[in-house]
Amino acid sequence: MAADYARALARRHPLQRLEAPSRGSSALLHLLGLSSFAYSFAYLILNPDPVSESYGWHLQYLTIIGLSLAAVTFAVGLLADLTMSPRLFAVKNLLSVASAPMECLISMLYWGLRAIDPKLVLPSWQPPLPISVDLSFHAVPALTLVADLLFFSPPYTVAFLPAFGLSSCIAFGYWLWIERCYHYNRFYPYPLFTVLDTTQRIGLFASSALLMALSTAALVWVYHVVNGKEEIALANGHTRAPEERDGDVKGQ
Repeated sequence: MAADYARALARRHPLQRLEAPSRGSSALLHLLGLSSFAYSFAYLILNPDPVSESYGWHLQYLTIIGLSLAAVTFAVGLLADLTMSPRLFAVKNLLSVASAPMECLISMLYWGLRAIDPKLVLPSWQPPLPISVDLSFHAVPALTLVADLLFFSPPYTVAFLPAFGLSSCIAFGYWLWIERCYHYNRFYPYPLFTVLDTTQRIGLFASSALLMALSTAALVWVYHVVNGKEEIALANGHTRAPEERDGDVKGQ
């Protein structure tokens, strides 16, 4: 038992709060997250609308793109938990660098714009979403991904500039995608895009890229607030740094 515990500590990053991959709480979080994501996709399939029949399907929405990436992240995470695979765990953590900040961005944009005017994000033909569905689309993915990062993952090591580069690729890649969809459908997924001209849309996507990069930086900061900073690392890098104590050099 002691040997197994020692090996578990050796696998875990010094700042990672809880054991992962594991078939316990980590697997439970991933399973609950995937259940919520499946509920969201089921709603899309069982409640077809004009977007369902258009070019690009619901993947015209940044919300659904983010939800898809979140689902892939948690699916890989659950597989890592069930197989105890360090490689799959590393892949999950790599995906999280994109999916967690992206979901934070989606939640901030959606709830912020909706507070200003719901017509900016909800088409006039779309009936109001049930609160459970609305939360499953626009809150649960961000909350579960952030929880996974804070408690079951090592800290992000990405710097701000690479994070901004990644977010810029996502933002302007999405812009090209919705323009392609508009070419075939003659409508934008979000009413906001119709209100803005081309220059304003460029500003919106540039601002969104910056906000996503700032979300990454904020997640790094929150992670260290919750889990501390690695001040002392042994040669193998697998021992949690001891807490500081008042007193003399002997720790008394």
